[in-house]
Amino acid sequence: MIETLLFPFQFAFMNKAFLVMALLAVPTSLLSCFLVLKGWSLMGDAISHAVLPGIVLAYIAGIPLIIGAFAAGMVCAVSTGFLAGNSRIKQDTAMGVVFSGMFGVGLVLYAKISTAVHLDHILFGNMLGISAADLWTAGSIAAFVTLVLIAKRRDFLLHAFDPVQAQAVGLRVGWLHYGLLALISMSIVATLSAVGIILAIGLLIAPGAIAFLLTKRFEAMLVIAVAVSLVSGFLGVYASFFIDSAPAPTVILVMTAIFIAVFIRNSSRARAADAAQKNFHASGGDI
Repeated sequence: MIETLLFPFQFAFMNKAFLVMALLAVPTSLLSCFLVLKGWSLMGDAISHAVLPGIVLAYIAGIPLIIGAFAAGMVCAVSTGFLAGNSRIKQDTAMGVVFSGMFGVGLVLYAKISTAVHLDHILFGNMLGISAADLWTAGSIAAFVTLVLIAKRRDFLLHAFDPVQAQAVGLRVGWLHYGLLALISMSIVATLSAVGIILAIGLLIAPGAIAFLLTKRFEAMLVIAVAVSLVSGFLGVYASFFIDSAPAPTVILVMTAIFIAVFIRNSSRARAADAAQKNFHASGGDI
């Protein structure tokens, strides 16, 4: 029995998958808390799709793919902000137009070139085939993003809740705004080789959403989000070995299951509290 449970750890590719999920869990879960609080969940989705043309152009130019991905992500973020700030359309509409347009451009470019990089690996990742170079890249980016978020967490938090107040107390709102966008782009670049473009958004939303349902304290929210991401990553990769599925979507399914369970729990508690309050008022307030 024990040998069966420990069987996945006998393979180097599984150990690499566990390691890369642990590396990605911390920065993406921390970022997800800020994105949920700021209402920027769709921004992560937009940037994750918009990096495709940057990847293709970087391949054509013969430069590292992560450079093209980061540049495309920042173009998407800046374009969205420009359209939202200089037209009548809202930010979510601008995001939809920009990221769908850039994703379409990326697909057209990809179809017109001959490349050894399979589109499925770009879209869905290749966690079981991740290389040592990818691990170093993911680890370096993850460490940088994590350090910045922890060091500037109070500034980012104030900017998320009240940008006007943040500016009034002397914070550089513009730097915080585009700095957060840059961190999102960097995190998506770090997740590309492991979970791909499409599934990266799950790591940038689900942990923060789950933590938001479980606590009202921001510091606790950060800790819970990281714990959820680490547990989901381990369980997803582990389960994928036995059910013969891809690790990345399995991780996202585990996160989704946790979110549903937490949502049901909160809903049940809310209904129980409402029922108790109604009974209290019906009895005239007597205990």
